[in-house]
Amino acid sequence: MEHSSIAVGLDIGTTKIVAMIGRKNEFGKMEILGIGKSKSLGVHRGVVNNITQTIQSIQQAVQEAEASSGMTIADVVVGIAGQHIRSLQHSDYITRNNSDEVIHDQDIERLCNQVHKLVMLPGEEIIHVLPQDFKVDGQAEIKEPIGMYGGRLEANFHVVVGQVSSIRNIGRCVKSAGLELSAIPITLEPLASSNAVLSQEEKEAGVALIDIGGGTTDLAIFKDGIIRHTAVIPFGGNVITEDIKEGCSIIEKQAELLKIKFGSAWPGENKDNEIVSIPGLRGREPKEISLKNLSRIIHARVVEIIEQVYLEIKNYGHEEQKKKLIAGIVLTGGGAQLNHLKQLVEYITGMDTRIGYPNEHLAGDSDSETTSPMYATAVGLVLTSLNNQKTMGHQSAYPADGPKPEEVFAPIPQEAPEVEVPEEASEEQPGKGFFDKWAEKFKEFLDNAE
Repeated sequence: MEHSSIAVGLDIGTTKIVAMIGRKNEFGKMEILGIGKSKSLGVHRGVVNNITQTIQSIQQAVQEAEASSGMTIADVVVGIAGQHIRSLQHSDYITRNNSDEVIHDQDIERLCNQVHKLVMLPGEEIIHVLPQDFKVDGQAEIKEPIGMYGGRLEANFHVVVGQVSSIRNIGRCVKSAGLELSAIPITLEPLASSNAVLSQEEKEAGVALIDIGGGTTDLAIFKDGIIRHTAVIPFGGNVITEDIKEGCSIIEKQAELLKIKFGSAWPGENKDNEIVSIPGLRGREPKEISLKNLSRIIHARVVEIIEQVYLEIKNYGHEEQKKKLIAGIVLTGGGAQLNHLKQLVEYITGMDTRIGYPNEHLAGDSDSETTSPMYATAVGLVLTSLNNQKTMGHQSAYPADGPKPEEVFAPIPQEAPEVEVPEEASEEQPGKGFFDKWAEKFKEFLDNAE
């Protein structure tokens, strides 16, 4: 009963915190059961800098999601971004004791666990170990080694690293808000967004996902269906708002409204005589702002952000024929809604560009608000949780007036004939997936940190 699984995603962003409850319907599409949004007060550039305010914002978003769905949230999967995130490529191998046995899940788990023991810089911790391709006894470019024979198993990994203190602070905020972390507790936000807005064909052809948030711009590059590069650039929509505030001498709230209603990334679009009047503070004279001037301010900062992202794409090696990103660029996140941004990105990079809406996996009756690019990360987090094997039939939220989670999770007694399992066969049973074991270790780490 995969469609009965319910998952909750918590996107802790710089400008907003979103709690989203979703489940898969009988067609395998995601239905959104409830959504809650609150202004993010204690987060700066993707990093928590005020625990109390962040807890309050999380509680507000969760309460709104619970009210709109009529459910009570038990556990959540959380997104992480921020300028402390970095990624690296790493190769590792294991030698198997018995090459006459086929390769199992446990072998890949052992290999991944070995990578988790890599020595990081002081204060850093591995968030994700993502296998890219495998080698079995020297045979290269194997995508799925399970079921093959071989003595030496090698793999190239994409390793995502973050600051221990930042990860711990997010865990603390979630727990203090009265929530538990789910089976896959923390997920890199660009990976979550990619689940929501990219198709498998794009990932195969080669694509760069640019998620422009309030505090950071996240990049994820895919090629041949595999994650190849991730980066977090410490600039987002907020720096554009800040520039408008300074350049036009107005307050932040007015600057944000100006950006959303009249902002354009292309100065040539506005005529010289287009002017918008802004009410003055406390009886002062209203201010008149030229839209051409406004778009010049926005254009300068957006160009800077795009050039930094394009530098990361070039560092990956996009110019090489083998690493060409045929599907170009997909823009998502709240910042992707800026007028004429798509045209500017195409002009600077020379790559095909589209705006990514998180409707790729959503049920057809989803409203227009939830299919907005600003909810891409939240939708992706719920999808990540639903697609994880451990959450099959698992409820991250339950009806507010229904039974408590322990009653929901209680196994239904069934009278089934007893089957004797031979000893050799029971040893062959694969253990827990490496995701599950890593999740348990991560939870222990957070509990000990408290």
